[in-house]
Amino acid sequence: MGIPRNQEDACSILKQKKSWRSALKKTERKWGVSPGMQLAFIKTESNFRPTARTKRRYFLGLIPSGRISSAYGYSQALDGTWKEYKKRTGKRYHRRSNFAHSTNFIGWYVDKSNRLLGIPKNNAYLQYLAYHQGQAGFKTGAYKTKSGLLKVAKKTAYNKKIFDRQLKKCL
Repeated sequence: MGIPRNQEDACSILKQKKSWRSALKKTERKWGVSPGMQLAFIKTESNFRPTARTKRRYFLGLIPSGRISSAYGYSQALDGTWKEYKKRTGKRYHRRSNFAHSTNFIGWYVDKSNRLLGIPKNNAYLQYLAYHQGQAGFKTGAYKTKSGLLKVAKKTAYNKKIFDRQLKKCL
């Protein structure tokens, strides 16, 4: 089981995680989001770790005092956004630690950003910025001054391109 070993190769990932293939295809059919984009978002957000969480905060450098955010799982969806997703899609029993549920969430979110913000579904750079900042945060344009985030978005878009190319051979 575990985390895929070679995270740079989409075909290698799917060889190790056979059930992921159908999840990626199902999300693509339902939401029009490429499997490469789904994998790129998950790689960026959690490095394919099902129970990934943000770092802990420490009071006085010693006493744990919660986490930086409520982001959790493959998709690193926040509690409030995940709750909205479950309500809007009727997926009451979906879990963030489930790969198929997480890909569906990503598809739903990209579709929502397309409808609300007009970002093309295949534009991984802008879609990732909206995903990371939230649609309201994206609208303000505050991300434009966050050089670290812009680099991450660029890397995510690059990974999408590579993954999409690789998946043509094995999906």
